[in-house]
Amino acid sequence: MGTHVIKMPDIGEGIAEVELSQWHVKVGDLVVEDQVLADVMTDKAMVDIPSPVHGKVIALGGQPGEVMAVGSVLISIEVEGAGNLKESAAPAPVKEAPVAPNVETAVESKPAAAAAPRPAAVCQGPMVAREADERPLASPAVRKHALDLGIQLRLVRGTGPAGRVLHDDLEAYLAQGQSNASAPAAAAYAQRHDEEQIQVIGMRRKIAQRMQDATQRAAHFSYVEEIDVTAIEELRAHLNEKHGASRGKLTLLPFLVRALVVALRDFPQMNARYDDEAQVITRLGAVHVGVATQSDVGLMVPVVRHAEARSLWDSAAEISRLANAARNGKASRDELSGSTITLTSLGALGGIVSTPVLNLPEVAIVGVNKIVERPMVVKGQVVIRKMMNLSSSFDHRVVDGMDAALFIQAIRGLLEQPATLFVE
Repeated sequence: MGTHVIKMPDIGEGIAEVELSQWHVKVGDLVVEDQVLADVMTDKAMVDIPSPVHGKVIALGGQPGEVMAVGSVLISIEVEGAGNLKESAAPAPVKEAPVAPNVETAVESKPAAAAAPRPAAVCQGPMVAREADERPLASPAVRKHALDLGIQLRLVRGTGPAGRVLHDDLEAYLAQGQSNASAPAAAAYAQRHDEEQIQVIGMRRKIAQRMQDATQRAAHFSYVEEIDVTAIEELRAHLNEKHGASRGKLTLLPFLVRALVVALRDFPQMNARYDDEAQVITRLGAVHVGVATQSDVGLMVPVVRHAEARSLWDSAAEISRLANAARNGKASRDELSGSTITLTSLGALGGIVSTPVLNLPEVAIVGVNKIVERPMVVKGQVVIRKMMNLSSSFDHRVVDGMDAALFIQAIRGLLEQPATLFVE
């Protein structure tokens, strides 16, 4: 038997060290060639490190959260053959799940190589006893899924980072036959004194760093405007009825992207990046819209490039493609970087008002709140209208308050009179 030592590979771009984010094997495990051994994180990407050999893990070179130099020992694997010590860098990463240079960023857990699939989430017990007011960690998509299934999230054990409830956890819960069960009174109302410490590493550390950096460096201010979206919702329903089968269904997002494109013609200072070290503002003609996308572990922001050159259906198709790639951990680095302005929405969970954090070095982010029906006075008559707030944030170092208000009001005008979106 011999020992094959795998060293931390040179991932490129002059990177001298990376953070060991997660092990997918432990000492004593048998591994096969191309099986994912670990995830490591650079400033820009989460990278899978595969095994170049078959063998048995005999030593791990670091702990999750540890920053390791390129060329340091990552893992030692016992292999069949001569007893001499073999060394190599890990083979080229089988896949990258990039970290967008946006503030609201996260990467969903990625599937391992087909040769060694990772086990599905398994419910570790019939239910979890949480306090009645305790809100378990879960994405909006998971919460909606749970609501549709009639599952109380507080009873579901989460297997994601920091105990986050994933879609697989809902399926495991249902498989346990607990979807319609209620917690025993003793368990549901029992006092709890347990504590859990969660190490902030990997993606969560990167998100924390970027959020802190953005709030410390930019002079945030927010502006909220109410919009009557009755007309554009009627237009959307009409287009879906007429063309949905052949061109695909339209959500509100491609209309919002179009509104951004048109409004930015008169407010180019919003479609910009600010290099605060060089004290240079770069205004861009191309509109690359970052669309915040929810995954099971947080937000990723794929970029709809050259939105100014896309039709409604082209934008809709690209948004859908990028969102699926981001949720599946298959979006490329280029697809998750380079945005010039960001659109963020929590969909049906969007609330009334939010205060989104800027995606540095961008200077504007437009936040979409949920649509609600409310009585409104129109031409002296009380009527029911579909209303929605835009909660947007700007960098006050670059954008004046008056300009921000005028910009959002321009978007409001376009959405309330949707024909103007297409008048050149």
